[in-house]
Amino acid sequence: MTRFAILLGGDLVATPRLARQLDGVRVIAADSGMKHAAALGLTPELWTGDFDSVDDAMRSAHADVPVEAFPAEKDQTDGEIAIEAALARGARELVLVGAFGGARADHAFLHLAAALRLAEAGTACLLTSGHQEGVPLLPGASRFDYEAGTVFSVLPFSDLSGLSLSGAKWPLADRFVPFGSSLTLSNEVAGELTATLFFGRALLIAHPVSYYRM
Repeated sequence: MTRFAILLGGDLVATPRLARQLDGVRVIAADSGMKHAAALGLTPELWTGDFDSVDDAMRSAHADVPVEAFPAEKDQTDGEIAIEAALARGARELVLVGAFGGARADHAFLHLAAALRLAEAGTACLLTSGHQEGVPLLPGASRFDYEAGTVFSVLPFSDLSGLSLSGAKWPLADRFVPFGSSLTLSNEVAGELTATLFFGRALLIAHPVSYYRM
């Protein structure tokens, strides 16, 4: 199995869609991300990090999970350490669970940037909090399974050249989008959503309709 879920410390809502995305994955928990394991019905094969956000009750509840501990003063976040552990175990796809929100905006931003870096290196990534998802957009065509009415945005992480969106309420055709532009904020799925990019890097952030219908 080369599909891994990384449990991170950000916000999470357990949904049927998320359960399907996590079916059969191998799991690694990063520090306080272990708090999501029970809600998702998952048992990690490894629990790693510096454990500065873990209390005795959480340690006791997951005492059977193998632990790899690191010092608090280190050059990597707990999430990055967990991702490296998954890659060392042969991961080719990553689901970054709890990648949004939480108390640390800097960590959340790093998760977005890390997903782009990993995608450029050939590792597919999905970032999720259950009620929102993020998928890297790199040059080429990407197709999505979102229902009609799903709100989505394309967030440029560089200037974008040749961006086209089909299956959207407000389609685009071969557009230039400068870094920092709000042109591609708050669109809506109207059919089979496809994003095509000639040059640049971006994230597509979506809010699946199915979550709001629960």
